[in-house]
Amino acid sequence: MTPIALAGRRVVVMGLGLHGGGVAMVRFLCQRGARVLATDLRDAETLAPSLAQLADLDVEFVLGEHRRADFAGADLVIRNPAVPEESPYLAAARASGVPVEMEMGLFFAECEPDRIVGVTGTRGKTTTATFIWHALRSAGRKAELAGNMRISAVGLLAGLDPEAVVVLELSSWQLEGLVQHQISPARAVVTNLLDDHLDRYPSRDAYAAAKQTIVAFQRPGDLAVLNSENAYTTAFAESAPGRVAWFSAADPVAGWSRAQIGGEHNRANLAAASRVLVDLGLSEREIAVAVASFKGVPYRQETVARIDGVSWVNDTTSTTPDAAIAALEGLSPPFVWIAGGSEKHLDFESLAELAGRRREQIRAVVMLPGAASERLGRSLAGQELHPVATMPDAVRTAAALARPGDTVLLSPACASFGLFLNEFDRGDQFNDAVRAIAEPAAGGDAAGG
Repeated sequence: MTPIALAGRRVVVMGLGLHGGGVAMVRFLCQRGARVLATDLRDAETLAPSLAQLADLDVEFVLGEHRRADFAGADLVIRNPAVPEESPYLAAARASGVPVEMEMGLFFAECEPDRIVGVTGTRGKTTTATFIWHALRSAGRKAELAGNMRISAVGLLAGLDPEAVVVLELSSWQLEGLVQHQISPARAVVTNLLDDHLDRYPSRDAYAAAKQTIVAFQRPGDLAVLNSENAYTTAFAESAPGRVAWFSAADPVAGWSRAQIGGEHNRANLAAASRVLVDLGLSEREIAVAVASFKGVPYRQETVARIDGVSWVNDTTSTTPDAAIAALEGLSPPFVWIAGGSEKHLDFESLAELAGRRREQIRAVVMLPGAASERLGRSLAGQELHPVATMPDAVRTAAALARPGDTVLLSPACASFGLFLNEFDRGDQFNDAVRAIAEPAAGGDAAGG
């Protein structure tokens, strides 16, 4: 791809956001000499953390609304991954002949696909991508990590070492930015494909099609690492243009006996990562050393405290029923389970069946507020439910219910919008509330995790 011209052009950034990607995009565009207008439906008060990071730049902001004229009069529009393709404002831009790009289109235009390892999937993509990066660095290789983890890809470009491997965690939304360029990373991993984002996509097949972009435009000789135990990912192999390598949770992983993380799901993640690492030239010994030193990823089944014999586990990135199932199956019961949140229109049947089978292992369910919580609560008939209004309420309620030996598990199975800025804000509020109850217990066996 040819780098996209930016100097002197009027560029509209649609969606400033709070994850950091919008801020990094605005800064990147300004560094390239663009005249930038950033617009977001949220107001200045909500976006204050992002705005503060851009105070030194000459940027025009339109907040609390979008204006069609801004889109129709731009030279280029950059859409945030959270903005649907069908937005009428994007339609206004296209009707006026204004091109629409996304971050990954800009990044792939300046970074050769041969240097890129892309990782996607409904669950496990952050852990898999982070471990690939960790293992490369552990083996003395130059590597960078970015993507759907609050690390901007375009933010890497200014100082990117020409020899570095770039590991990208790619959501389905981010992959949409590669379709118009018909480009995929030279090495791609699909961890799995489960129900998710049905509030954004009309069907599971449409969601799968977005994910398939990661391998759809590979070249002969490129590598697709696919889950042999998932129907959708096995189907991806039929149209993969390059080599295919399979993995599963049953595969041996070098150094697994010394791993600091556990669970079949993490074994599958590291098995997938190992396929890529071998292709990049790492030895079994180098992979084993990396496995032994890898501590996992925050917000994903992360033990944040042990207080009076109770383990507190932050799994805030569990925004789907399948993710909550993985946590309930992979961690040690009995549980006081903090769940609920906003709607993604996903089916709770499998989660409810698991909870029913393990009713004696789930001491109580503390239910956060949100549009999906009532539906989740109905599906958990027979469980002891405790509705709460805030995260501190949830933590205090869970602390009162838990007994020594229990696990208090934040694994919501739902999105975070409404009560929280995002799932990371939800996780941070959980950690803060746990710290608040830990302080009075400091004379006991309170300990960080």
